[in-house]
Amino acid sequence: MHGGDQVAQVLKAQGVRTVFTLCGGHISPILTGARTAGIRVIDTRHEATAVFAADAVARLTGIPGVAAVTAGPGLTNTITALKNAQLAQSPVVVIGGATATILKGRGALQDIDQVPLMAPHVKDVFVIRRARELVPAVERAFATARSGVPGPVFIECPVDLLYPEEVVREWYGLGKGGGGLAGWAERIYLRRHINRLFRGADRQRPGPAMVEPVPAPESARVLEIAQKLKAAKRPLLIAGSQSVCEPDRVVAVAEAIDRLGVPVYLSGMARGLLGSRHPLHFRHRRREAIKQADLVILAGVPCDFRLDYGRQIRKGATLVAVNRSRTDLRLNRKPDHGVLADPGMLLVDLARAAPAAGGAWADWREQLDARDAERELEIDTQAQVTGEFANPLSVCRGVDGLLGNRSIIVADGGDFVGTAAYITRPRGPLRWLDPGAFGTLGVGAGFALGAAAAHPDAEIWIIFGDGSVGYSLSELDTFVRHKIPVIAVVGNDACWSQIAREQVKVLQDDTAVMLARTDYHRVAAGFGASGLVIHSDEEIEDVLSQAREIAASGHPVLVNAMLDRSEFREGSISI
Repeated sequence: MHGGDQVAQVLKAQGVRTVFTLCGGHISPILTGARTAGIRVIDTRHEATAVFAADAVARLTGIPGVAAVTAGPGLTNTITALKNAQLAQSPVVVIGGATATILKGRGALQDIDQVPLMAPHVKDVFVIRRARELVPAVERAFATARSGVPGPVFIECPVDLLYPEEVVREWYGLGKGGGGLAGWAERIYLRRHINRLFRGADRQRPGPAMVEPVPAPESARVLEIAQKLKAAKRPLLIAGSQSVCEPDRVVAVAEAIDRLGVPVYLSGMARGLLGSRHPLHFRHRRREAIKQADLVILAGVPCDFRLDYGRQIRKGATLVAVNRSRTDLRLNRKPDHGVLADPGMLLVDLARAAPAAGGAWADWREQLDARDAERELEIDTQAQVTGEFANPLSVCRGVDGLLGNRSIIVADGGDFVGTAAYITRPRGPLRWLDPGAFGTLGVGAGFALGAAAAHPDAEIWIIFGDGSVGYSLSELDTFVRHKIPVIAVVGNDACWSQIAREQVKVLQDDTAVMLARTDYHRVAAGFGASGLVIHSDEEIEDVLSQAREIAASGHPVLVNAMLDRSEFREGSISI
C-alpha cells in the first residue's frame, strides 16, 4: 500500500464518496488510490471547479468535500474558490501535491513556497514530511474543517511520500553504483533520507471520523431570549447559512421555526428551509420589515453589507445574535443578547422554551403579508411587459413552474440570478446553492457537480448570467463525460447588467460591460451536450419542458434564453 492508498483509506473512513480533481503527476497515487477504495473521482477542466464542487458537497452533506490538485499552478488556481469557501464557512479539504522532499527549493518543476499562499485562506495548513504522518494529518484536517466555525483546510503532500517506496528509491538512483567516493557519500545520504521518509509508514491505520461537539447555547441564555421574544410586538427572525450547517438537523430547525411562529426571512443556504409556500416565510422588502421590528434575531447572519452593516436595525430594537463565530457575532454592531453557539441548536431550544407564541403577532404578520402581496403584484405587472426577446421575469417564472420536489437550484450570476432569487422558490431545505458573501462568479459548474455527487437523484438546475457562464462553459465536457444531466439556463441580455446599470447611469460610459448575444447553445452542442434556445416569451414553457425531458434521459442540456433588458433590479447593487 503506497501513500496515495493511505490517503484514500482515510477519505473513505471519513465518509467521502467523491474526490474532485484535475489530474497531475504530483497527486496521481491519491487518485488511483481513491478509485481502488471505491471513491468516485470526477475530473474537471479547471482546479477552481474542483474546489467549488467540494464546497457544494460539504454544504449539502455536512461531510467535508475533497479536492485534490497538483502542485504550483494547480494549487494557485484554487485560491478564489478556497476564499469563497472560507467566507461561506464551508468545510473543504484541499489536498495539494508538492515537489519531492529532497528537491524542495532547488528549482524543481512547479516547486513554489505554497504554504504562505494558502494559509490566509484556510483554517489550518498541514504539511506532510514523513509517510507516517499521512494518516493522522488527514484525519486532523477533517476534524479541523468541521469544528467550530466550519471552513477549508489545506494538506501539502510531497510527491515522494505518495508513491511506493521501491519506486521512490529508483527515482533517487539508489540501485546504481559508480561515481567514486562522492557517489558513495551521496547514496548514503539519500538512503538515510528515504529511510526516514518511510519509517513506520506501514503501521498507520485510519480510524473513525473525529467530530468535535457542536457549540451548544446555555439554557439560561435561551430562557432570557424566550422572555424577550414573548414580550415583543413585532419580532423578526433572519436565518442564514449557519442555521443549516448541520444537515442532519435541518428538519428539526424548520419545525422549531414553525412552532415559534416568528416571521422569518431566509438567506444563503437557509433558503428553502420552510419549503416554497410557508406562511411564516416572507420574501420581499426585508429592509422595511427590519426597520419596523422591535426584536430582531440574527441566526447565523452577520451585520455585514447585506444588512447595511447593522444600520437597518433601528436603535430602539432589541438585537439578538447567535453565531458560531465570535467575530461575526459582534461585527459592526454589538447585540443586546449575543450567543456564541450553533444557530440551529438555539432555534430548536428556543422553540421548546417559547412554544406557540405566534398568535400574539397576527397583526404583524398581516402587515408583512400585505407587503409581500403588493410586491408580487408589481412583479406580475413587470412580467407582462413584452419586447423583442423574452422577459427575464417570465423565464424565471417558467423555471419555477417546472421545479420538482427533488430539484436543486445553483445560482451563478449577477442581474439575472438576482431576478431568479426573487421568483424561484426552492422546494425544500438545502435545495439552493449560491456563492455566499464573497459574491464569486464561476461557481455554477462546480456547485452543480457537487450537488449531483451529493444527491444523484436530484434534478439540478443552474441559473447562469451570460457573464458568469463564461467561467463554466468548458465544464460542459465534464458533465458529458461523467453523465451528469444538469439543466443550465443562461439569461442572455448581452451585457454585464448588474454593473452596467450603475456605470452607465453614473459615468455615462459602457466600457467593458457589453457582451454579444453569443450562441451558447451551440457551444454546448460542441461539447456533446444538448443546446436549446429561447427567443420569446411564447417559447419559454415548451423549451424548458424539452430541456427537462432531455435531462431526465440522462443528458446535460443548456438553454440559451435571449432576454430583453429589464429595469426590475434598478439600484440593487450593494457594496
